[in-house]
Amino acid sequence: MTPTMQDVDLSNCDREPIHKLGHIQGFGALIAVNADWFLAQRSANLEQILGTQQEIAVGSRLSDAMSDRAVERLRSAVAALVDPDQVERLFGVDLLGDGQLFDCAVHTSGHYVIIELERHAEGDVNRQIGLLRPIMARLEKVEGSERMLGEAARQLRLSLDIDRVMVYRFHPDLSGEVVAEARRDDLEAFHGLRYPKTDIPAQARELYKRNRFRIISDVEEDPVPIEPGVSTEGDAIDLSMSTLRAVSPIHIEYLQNMGVGASLSISIIIGGKLWGLFACHHYSAKVLPYSQRTAAELFSELFSLMLERALFREREQLRENGLKVHDRLMRDIAAGTPLSESLPLLTPVIQQIIPHDGASVFVDDIYDARGAAPNEEEFRAIVPSLNSAATSRILASDAIAERLPKAERFAERAVGALIIPVSRTPRDYLVLWRRGLTQTVTWAGNPDKPVEYGPHGARLTPRKSFEAWQESVEGRSSPWTPGELQVADGLRTTLLEIILRLTDEAVQERAKAQAQQELLIAELNHRVRNILNLIRGLINQSQREAGTIEEFSDIVGGRISALASAHDNITKGNWSPAPLRELIDTEAHAYLTDKNDRLIVTGPEAMIAPEAYTVLALVIHEMITNSAKYGSLSDSTGRLTIDIVQNTDTSLNLLWRESGGPPVKPPSRRGFGSTIIERSIPFELGGDAKVEYKLSGLEAEFCVPVRYISWRGANSTGRAMKTNSSNEKPHTTNLPKRVLLVEDSMIIALDTEDSLRELGVDTVTVESTVSGALNSLQKATPEMAILDYNLGNESSERVAEELARSGIPFWLATGYGEMADRVEELGASGLLTKPYGKDDLLNILTQTGSGEAAKD
Repeated sequence: MTPTMQDVDLSNCDREPIHKLGHIQGFGALIAVNADWFLAQRSANLEQILGTQQEIAVGSRLSDAMSDRAVERLRSAVAALVDPDQVERLFGVDLLGDGQLFDCAVHTSGHYVIIELERHAEGDVNRQIGLLRPIMARLEKVEGSERMLGEAARQLRLSLDIDRVMVYRFHPDLSGEVVAEARRDDLEAFHGLRYPKTDIPAQARELYKRNRFRIISDVEEDPVPIEPGVSTEGDAIDLSMSTLRAVSPIHIEYLQNMGVGASLSISIIIGGKLWGLFACHHYSAKVLPYSQRTAAELFSELFSLMLERALFREREQLRENGLKVHDRLMRDIAAGTPLSESLPLLTPVIQQIIPHDGASVFVDDIYDARGAAPNEEEFRAIVPSLNSAATSRILASDAIAERLPKAERFAERAVGALIIPVSRTPRDYLVLWRRGLTQTVTWAGNPDKPVEYGPHGARLTPRKSFEAWQESVEGRSSPWTPGELQVADGLRTTLLEIILRLTDEAVQERAKAQAQQELLIAELNHRVRNILNLIRGLINQSQREAGTIEEFSDIVGGRISALASAHDNITKGNWSPAPLRELIDTEAHAYLTDKNDRLIVTGPEAMIAPEAYTVLALVIHEMITNSAKYGSLSDSTGRLTIDIVQNTDTSLNLLWRESGGPPVKPPSRRGFGSTIIERSIPFELGGDAKVEYKLSGLEAEFCVPVRYISWRGANSTGRAMKTNSSNEKPHTTNLPKRVLLVEDSMIIALDTEDSLRELGVDTVTVESTVSGALNSLQKATPEMAILDYNLGNESSERVAEELARSGIPFWLATGYGEMADRVEELGASGLLTKPYGKDDLLNILTQTGSGEAAKD
């Protein structure tokens, strides 16, 4: 049956039995003997090589044809064989006892001993071995594997006196490339050419590992048959370890097409694997003496060791660079920066040893990328495929889309990937990316062998042209080298160490943070309870002073506002001492809108500790309130002077003097306000309080112990109390009539709604959710809005955006002091700090009505 084209493919070459061709080359002869040393097979040229007329027949004893001494030496050589692939060499053996000397190679093949013999060149063994020493010494001085390969090709060409020596290196895809070359000047260069893996079939590569030296002495010579062609068991003789083994006809045709007359190949084996070959071509027939070939085999072993050592040094240099990277990363990143935020630190360091165009970090479900890399959506699309890969294994590809089809989405930015997993569960990754290259592979002719048809059917034929044949390969990056993969593995270990360290530190920090949080919660709970108890006490005690509900609301509201203002003053400084003058200004603010020249405060700036600040706030609030209702600030002529005095022990004396007001009478009954004034400082702070109701005006003296006081220099110059011009008595004729109030606390909403209506607002729309507020805005447009920023599980930012877009002025109402920096960002007119009252609402209504809100 004639095979079709589909029956013939490049794998046919891999199945050719090149080690059982049944022929040898004619520069030597072959004998196969069994365990009893009877001839089992022989080459047809045996008598010609031995130079004898006596026929040496198959089945005869070897001792009948050769001298006893020669047989004894051959038997001794066979006894030294301990490995199936071992070859023993004998030089200068007188096989026939007639003075003719031969070189013999002895090895075993199955049940037979194979003896190959050639004419001996007198004295050549020592000379050839002696040539190796200076060659190897010269190579020892060469630094770098690349330069070493070039020098080795040059030295081997000189020592063998051959036309061309190429160093042929195998790539991972088993194609080969000429990486170094030494040649006759008139020959074209093959350096840089690529050869497909089919040029050296799989079984040939395997033989190169077992038998380091392969010679073809004359391409044009007819091979010599082995007689008989098969053994009595019916098998062709296995010549895997034979030097004389004949050559595949396809390979002979291949060499003829190149114009080569003789060739030899010397294996370069590193780590038990075929790293490459010295491929030597001569353009006429050339028989190398056995001694020279032996020296070349020895050169192969020595050079392989030398190259392995050079490659090891280069790997060690990479490893040392990797250790430097390890140290630097441990220094820069392990200091506490999370790995997900460390890409700016990582990539410049890694770039020095693993060149790349972009990088991605995916840690704790957080993604970051730099350079030519996929965006977050594109990367997350390939994460499931990455998670399905083998655990703790680096994945390297110069065409990642071939393995992960979804990577095709970002192929215009990155096609090569070095994926380094840095955890097990959940999977975290560092990925280095490379852009695609338009690679031009220069082949030695078309890499696909053509199929020819002849009288015997279809067969593969070797190339007939060795002109450079170029192939462009799209969608691939420059490949990741073994050294880079080695460094990447070390980098993975480093990152794992960093993550473990950061995890340990994070656990410790979380424990500390939790303990601190529990402490803060306990402290907050204590303070909140104190404030609630204080407010409850204020309410209970204040009810005795009020005659009406409105009066009661004003009294309690004023005292709570005093506490709130004091709280704001001490918390905005992170619960640190706050200035006494600011406290006085805050409390006087409500009563001196048109009397700002009637309060004089003198003396240095005193800073009051937080634990005393609220006490003084209540005392000063009561004093100011009483002065405004009954004392010097209750009419148009009175004055109030407050002297701040630093005592010799640096304690504080606060001297209060009212004058020019109505005549003063002692109170007919003692209310809660009087109790606050006279008993708070002595009771809570251990100080003194003295109040005198003089007819000309009330005078008081308060002493606060030094442990609650710090001083900021001395300033005895008196100054009148200054207030903002916007606090002048407002005109209420132009207030907004429609207000949107967004507040999720019912009580605060009701109170604010009542206050707005009392101030003259006709329509107050109250909403407690974002959706409700947005729906309200669609139905009716307010003139102003008040937004509580924090609405339980949501914020009112979307409402703020809609108001800003519509040009409606609005205020943010919040209890968070840090919201002040969001006012401009959200487009608000200002901040309404909780708790706020009717006066605060009147202020913002006035600003809106006068158009000032639009200016903020």
